[in-house]
Amino acid sequence: MTDHATPNLPSRDFHATSRFYGALGFVESWRDEGWMILRRGPLILEFFPYSDLDPLQSSFGCCLRLDELDRFYTACRAAGLLEKPSGYPRLQAPAVERSGLRIGYMVDLDSSLIRLIQNG
Repeated sequence: MTDHATPNLPSRDFHATSRFYGALGFVESWRDEGWMILRRGPLILEFFPYSDLDPLQSSFGCCLRLDELDRFYTACRAAGLLEKPSGYPRLQAPAVERSGLRIGYMVDLDSSLIRLIQNG
């Protein structure tokens, strides 16, 4: 196995988080009372319980580096995520940024910012 890192994100409710990410193609590979791991192909997201998280104060986030950014973005739209300027959950369409990278954004149920970056 090659070196890798997995994001650790908060979840106010593992059931709700699993349903949200399940609609995007993630499946549970582990869950107990203190930890949950979701996988979508090679993507792995890990969640810890944070029942009293205030989503409006959250500063959690991670990057998903994707070979098929448009395919993932389409899955987000098909799951009912909307492009909107505020609130959560929400999406922002991918665009080429000043860095030269093509990046989209998703904010999940707990207001974690998920950067969707096209692999180059």
